[in-house]
Amino acid sequence: MKIMFFSFEVYPLAKVGGLADVVGSLPKFLKREGHEVSIIMPMHKVVEKNIEKYNLKVEKILDAFVPSFLSTKQRAEVYKTNLPDSDVSVYLVKNDYYFSDDQIYSSPDSGEQSIFFCSAGLDTLKKLGEKVDIIHSHDWQTALIPVYLKANYRDDTFFEGTASIFTIHNLGYQGIFNREYLNFAGLPEYLFNIDALEFYGQLNFLKGGIVFSDMVTTVSPTYSEEIRSEEYGEKLQDVLRIRGDSLVGILNGIDYDEYNPATDKRIKYNYDLNNLDGKFRNKTDLQKELNLEENLKKPLLGFIGRLVDQKGLDLLSEITDYLMLYDVQFVLLGTGDPKYERIFENLSKKYPSKVVAKIMFDVDLAQRIYASCDIFLMPSKYEPCGLGQMYSLRYGTIPVVRYTGGLADTVFEYDPEKMEGNGFGFRDYKASEFLMACSRAIYYFKNEKEHWRRIIKNAMETDLSWNRSAREYIKVYKEALRRVRNRNY
Repeated sequence: MKIMFFSFEVYPLAKVGGLADVVGSLPKFLKREGHEVSIIMPMHKVVEKNIEKYNLKVEKILDAFVPSFLSTKQRAEVYKTNLPDSDVSVYLVKNDYYFSDDQIYSSPDSGEQSIFFCSAGLDTLKKLGEKVDIIHSHDWQTALIPVYLKANYRDDTFFEGTASIFTIHNLGYQGIFNREYLNFAGLPEYLFNIDALEFYGQLNFLKGGIVFSDMVTTVSPTYSEEIRSEEYGEKLQDVLRIRGDSLVGILNGIDYDEYNPATDKRIKYNYDLNNLDGKFRNKTDLQKELNLEENLKKPLLGFIGRLVDQKGLDLLSEITDYLMLYDVQFVLLGTGDPKYERIFENLSKKYPSKVVAKIMFDVDLAQRIYASCDIFLMPSKYEPCGLGQMYSLRYGTIPVVRYTGGLADTVFEYDPEKMEGNGFGFRDYKASEFLMACSRAIYYFKNEKEHWRRIIKNAMETDLSWNRSAREYIKVYKEALRRVRNRNY
């Protein structure tokens, strides 16, 4: 199959969250399965910087053009490069008005920005004569691509037989705008109805991707079930139920070549399951770096992520004082809501020898935390997939999670009788439940060395590679093609 990904972020060219990791990894594994895969993304300013950083070749392949259907004079140029250390082609849509900010998701108008990219990206395929079997778009910024294909390109033979896949990485971000954006997009007015793009009197781009794509995927089996409920459905649960036979949850993976404690160049001491000495040396090294007591017997807990309600920061901030009674050390890395930034900065001042709050994002420091900590905290209110727990498992750092979404699909409560399970968790979103789960992990670390070693073994043996996930996506692609081509021919 010939497959084209559409995404606003792709690691390592541009990254904000887990979406970048998915689109930066999955195409490489699909290629290993024998498929031809390329990517279309915006040429953000950070992309230009990273092209230089990774010494990538880049060439201009399309001169400036006004994207089809749009009410605009803005023009797009298209460049081509490759993912670093890969033969996956990346097509870059350049426009200095919509993609002029250092921040990936910052624009004079995010609705127009999304529309411009979707239209210009489809034009790129046509202008280059790149007929593909699968167009796979990701999150609301690319959600109008299936809409364009079913509406404006309905009778265009160029896209005949092309199937569209739309992946929801986080249902909480939907792209909601007023109906005038239909005019800017050049989409038919009839799409403003409850069965198409209309959503409580406005346009909902994400809804368009769900309704008009041939297949919908999301990033874990549990999350695919959760979002059909009122609790997690973000007012789209009925639409998702209607599309139930086309909605599939596929767990994200991680790149085991890059995230490998035995070879990772971002950590000082490498190690593997048979020799954990490097992990312990990394721990004392990180303790020294953070001005914490260098003590292997003290549990070192870590948190990496956005400091927002979704990540369970209210629970974490509520129990930190109690955790300190266990004589643990804690490091937090991330940025987000100023409220939480202040809370954890104040906690680091209150417990200067035990708590470190790094209000920043540092990829290399994150890697050292994954490799050096004993316990990793993810008390998320909801978590479509989650990658942090996957990284921590890979590096033998035991996760304590709330059993929701992808966390429930990857972390399993340790059973001391069977010696099975790779972590600890809780279900009810309560601080007391989170504290109990942390207490169990700390107890095993301090008092049950044999069990703790077994938990680390179970964690590091958990298969969370992209190989498995890539094969699941191929099944979805084949089913989408079967539906489209049976319908068309």
